Amino acid sequence: MIKKISILATALTFALYGGVASAKVSVAEAAKLDNELTPVGAVRAGNTDGSIPAWTGGITTLPAGYQPGDHHIDPFTTDKVLFTITGANYKEYAANLSPGQIALFEAYPDTYKMPVYQTRRSASYPSSVYEATKNNALNAELFQGGNGIQNATMGIPFPIPQNGLEAIWNHTLRFRGEGVERSGGQAAVTESGDYTVIGFEEQLMIKYSEAGITAQQLMDDNILFKFKQSVTKPSRLAGTALLVHETVDQVKNPRQAWTYNTGQRRVRRAPNVAYDTPGNATDGLRTTDDYDMYNGSPNRYNWELKGKQELYVAYNSYKIHSDQLKYEDVLKQHHVNPDLTRFEKHRVWVVEATLKEEYRHVYGKRVFYIDEDSWQILVADSYDDRGGLYRVAVAHGLNYYEVPTPWATLEVYHDLNSRRYLATGLDNEEEMYDFSVELSDREFTPQALRREGKR
Repeated sequence: MIKKISILATALTFALYGGVASAKVSVAEAAKLDNELTPVGAVRAGNTDGSIPAWTGGITTLPAGYQPGDHHIDPFTTDKVLFTITGANYKEYAANLSPGQIALFEAYPDTYKMPVYQTRRSASYPSSVYEATKNNALNAELFQGGNGIQNATMGIPFPIPQNGLEAIWNHTLRFRGEGVERSGGQAAVTESGDYTVIGFEEQLMIKYSEAGITAQQLMDDNILFKFKQSVTKPSRLAGTALLVHETVDQVKNPRQAWTYNTGQRRVRRAPNVAYDTPGNATDGLRTTDDYDMYNGSPNRYNWELKGKQELYVAYNSYKIHSDQLKYEDVLKQHHVNPDLTRFEKHRVWVVEATLKEEYRHVYGKRVFYIDEDSWQILVADSYDDRGGLYRVAVAHGLNYYEVPTPWATLEVYHDLNSRRYLATGLDNEEEMYDFSVELSDREFTPQALRREGKR
């Protein structure tokens, strides 16, 4: 049974793209970020029944025994499971589940479950991000019909969002450090449970978050971030590489992308690395714009901010992130091992994207559930052009507290038609992310892509 979304706040139903209003808020509104709202715009107070506590700053100190470079120690190892949602009892909790989550219980009633723990509002960012966010609240604006952003740097651009496009830009530009280098993998798991792990090395240089950069410099350079990905295994794919430059003004200059193919031994422009082009080495189980739960130009959809909902979401997922696990411990038939997951009740923004008549995409409608404390999309329900549920994506998030930044450690994309799933971000058997890496523009050129592909 697919339930209607239970909205806990007054619906803000601004249909966007074309006629987007100024996003600036008043000084009085921005002042709420110092009291009733958190520095990134979440409600500071807990909920009525106490199942969601007040935000008190999130994780602000490193757990004892942790050293940067380690897999992250679980700060909440003493927490016990409060209850478990299963295929037998999920209807009792339907008011706090998305239609996609309900569909997973119905698809796999004997094995899919959600162990629910006490809610820990662990999300935190550096003080510089909080300062930048307040400045953004007073100055940031959408332009080009919402297909670009201006007068914002480093922090959340729209901590008090007025419409759905502002909320989705908050996810896109949430702070993840200035740069990161990471190794990991993904696995497209068959219906019978078989898989091959595809290994990656990735670098992300985030110009938007660069210390000291000005909004004018961002506009002049027209670059939000640069991303590079190289396949490391299996051997038949090793050396294949992708380079992306994401732009500020995507009308003036859309996303630029290049690929290196080991068979052809050459770099090619890749204008189709966007929208619903199948993701690299995914067996067609996610689109390019599914990556990171959503990325890229928002121009093909009308965006609507529906309000807030209390939802059971994967949070503080340190257990499934552990380097004490092997991939075979995580990857099971139909879904990841539910005994390694942790779900908590959190408030999320609900944003609905409906495909415009003049465009095509495999998803006719998408509904995103965005964590109010971090602006990380935690659940995405995607519908086909007939209105049927097609895919359900779940982000298992945690706080990378050495930065600090909340981010997904694992994204899982469930295809309800094929009864398969894609797990991306697998890192249990890899070295941990390096947020201290110093990256330069010369490492993100087509020439650099060619050099690395030949190694």
